[in-house]
Amino acid sequence: MIASNIFRWIGSLFTDFLFLPFKWLRLDLATADAGWWISNAVNWGFLVVLLILFAYWMKESKRFVTEGTEDRA
Repeated sequence: MIASNIFRWIGSLFTDFLFLPFKWLRLDLATADAGWWISNAVNWGFLVVLLILFAYWMKESKRFVTEGTEDRA
């Protein structure tokens, strides 16, 4: 009974609170001309974060290669 309530609470958390911005984007902006751009702003935000993290990872990898500490046993 307790496990069932926990899973119901988690489901309610996601469907009632965490997905509300996406529901708003899907329903209210679907008919607007700018809806496609606003909806994809989330994807562009994720892409920007990904590119920043990838650049940092490459910078650190280059630093380890130039120091000679990469693949040291």
